[in-house]
Amino acid sequence: MTEHPERPEHPGYSEKDVQREVTELEGRSTTAARLFDIRRIIGGLFVLYGVIVTITGLTDDDAAIEKAEGVNINLWTGLGMLLLGVFFLAWLKLRPTAPPPPEAVPGDDD
Repeated sequence: MTEHPERPEHPGYSEKDVQREVTELEGRSTTAARLFDIRRIIGGLFVLYGVIVTITGLTDDDAAIEKAEGVNINLWTGLGMLLLGVFFLAWLKLRPTAPPPPEAVPGDDD
């Protein structure tokens, strides 16, 4: 195949259109990165499992507590998981990921 040097690669698109599209995609990527922040996932899972284990600890019978040498291990583990999950979620709230600084688009010297 031969290439046509006088024919534009993307007919109908100007450089400004391409730059605008790239900027929009970068914004979507940043939003997705914040949505799937690992602290949100870890914190959410620890809170969820902490609630389940805490409820199990609250409903344990005497036989299960005696089996653990008299310690309600499910209750204490569940509360610890809840605290760790809340810590991760608070950390996410207090120190969110910063959006990248806007880059100067060539030709926008207003």
